[in-house]
Amino acid sequence: MGENDFRVSGFLFSGISAGIKKDGRRDLGLIYSEVPAQVAGLFTTNSIKAAPVQLDMERIKGGLCQAVMVNSGNANACTGVEGLRDAKKVSSLVAKQLRIEEGLVLISSTGVIGNPLPVDKIERGIPQLGRELSPEGWMKTVEAIMTTDTFPKIEVATCRIKGRQVKLCGMIKGAGMIRPNLATMLSFLVTDASIKASLLQRILEKAAENSYNRITVDGETSTNDTVLLLANGKSSHPILNRMDRDGEAFKSMLFEVCQGLAKSVVKDGEGATKFIEISVQGAKNREDAKRAAYAIAHSPLVKTAFFGEDANWGRILSALGHSGARINPNRTDVFFDKAPIAKNGMGVRASLEEKAAEVIKKRSFKVTVNLHQGKSQFSVLTTDLSIDYVKINASYRS
Repeated sequence: MGENDFRVSGFLFSGISAGIKKDGRRDLGLIYSEVPAQVAGLFTTNSIKAAPVQLDMERIKGGLCQAVMVNSGNANACTGVEGLRDAKKVSSLVAKQLRIEEGLVLISSTGVIGNPLPVDKIERGIPQLGRELSPEGWMKTVEAIMTTDTFPKIEVATCRIKGRQVKLCGMIKGAGMIRPNLATMLSFLVTDASIKASLLQRILEKAAENSYNRITVDGETSTNDTVLLLANGKSSHPILNRMDRDGEAFKSMLFEVCQGLAKSVVKDGEGATKFIEISVQGAKNREDAKRAAYAIAHSPLVKTAFFGEDANWGRILSALGHSGARINPNRTDVFFDKAPIAKNGMGVRASLEEKAAEVIKKRSFKVTVNLHQGKSQFSVLTTDLSIDYVKINASYRS
């Protein structure tokens, strides 16, 4: 895709290196709408919330946003009153640079927890950010939000609303600390659709439930998780304020983009060598299916077995046993793709196990567990747990 593929009417982007990251990569990004945009947001469920999250959660109640300022390399989390004061100062500087109301500026940060925000470096970088804003600056902003990501994660889609073509572009960063519970590390979506903030919020929540809430890398929930969706109305169709056929069209487009972004996070999981779907079927209810799926997806023993390409199905049954889901071990089946590895709670014969063992040598595969307790199901995307994951996180602050 070229830069023009990510042009959205009325939105400008920029990204620079302000010296926050030690390696000199871009670490300061700006998203700007030429007019105040309707905004929806989702934030971390971690009770320890970073200063920018606290600020955004209050400001987003107004339903409007015109600029999003993002820095990487420093999370501005666990920084107390000073951290909140720093976040407000940065938003004030951005508002002054763009000549907009400070309340229309939202802030996001990602990086090391516990270090004071380098406000002086950010302050020096803001004029350059403002000068370099352009419709083609999308990838520079994407690069500026990355930390341990190994590739940029972007999606684009279009649909028609009331006869007008509308566009939606999304970016996401995240490779570790991924168990969203309402969001993911950082994700920003912009559209020229015209949708009332209250409806936008409902649609975003539904989209997240089927995308950002269906992934896990390491079972961790960040202090900074933020998803923001801005709709500036530049497509000039009549504003949507209720779910109708046009609202459904937008929802389908948003689902497509969010699911693509969520999958890219798992594929780029820190140190990951496997992309795995865990599908629990035949559960008594949806909550049981969800408990069972996450118990398997989060289990270090299961994940390390996948890394070692060891078809250790006993670890899967063990995870099910402590998941809290209602199970009957004598009726539980496990498959790797379509190959059975356990039937009725016991291992299959050697020839069948060999076929299942071949499946987990692939880069991507599906684990299906049938509990035979009911009709409910739940799926989650996850990774293996590798030696490189340990290395990355053992030296994250270095």
